[in-house]
Amino acid sequence: MNGLALDWAGVLSGEPARWIASGLVVCALSTLVASLAATAIAFALLALRISPLRPARAVASAVIDVLCNTPLLVQLFFWYFAAYSALPEALRSAIIADHGWISGNENIRLLTPEFVCATWAMAWFGGAFLAEELRTGLLAVPRAQYAAALSLGFRHNEAFRYVLFPQALRNAWPPMVGQYLNLMKLSSLASAIGLAELTYRVREIEAYNAHALEAYAVGTTLYLFLGLAMSQLLMFRASRFRVARR
Repeated sequence: MNGLALDWAGVLSGEPARWIASGLVVCALSTLVASLAATAIAFALLALRISPLRPARAVASAVIDVLCNTPLLVQLFFWYFAAYSALPEALRSAIIADHGWISGNENIRLLTPEFVCATWAMAWFGGAFLAEELRTGLLAVPRAQYAAALSLGFRHNEAFRYVLFPQALRNAWPPMVGQYLNLMKLSSLASAIGLAELTYRVREIEAYNAHALEAYAVGTTLYLFLGLAMSQLLMFRASRFRVARR
């Protein structure tokens, strides 16, 4: 009985290799765009969550509860199959138009309905969790810090900006890094709506030449290296932040 024979050339050369490379690029770019948008959403939700206005707090709490307690796959389907079709036709036409300046080549198309809906869904999903991590970090700051800032002449907004928020961000940063890494891994779900990221390309190779084991092994390795690179980069920035504060 012959042993298992692996044909790596069927994945790492020719058209499959180009698919893998383009899938990795789309995965990284969708993660980057979604992470930036999620950070902005998190700050907005946090501002509402700690607002003195009860309706604002109620709205933020409801949004966070819905986003955190429903699967991302369901949210992807909602944005792609329901919300996207409700957009004005002019906007949808602009998205699907030929944008040579934003498409690297025939294998990498960024401004597409799939990319827009995937990054939007990931941004809201990640933003809800990031907002809660920031709020937890803020609650970990002693209340005496706020009183001390006011006694030194800081206004409420200045006390939050210069005293409370930097400490909250330092407290929340490690779990926030975990959320950014989670977004990168969850980007694989976007293949369900047709985004040609890494998982989509791996399945494409499986259908193309039946090299499933090699393709999934390469895809898993690339996810691992991308996650390790993100972790090292984000935690390095955190260590620089701590050193600067000292």
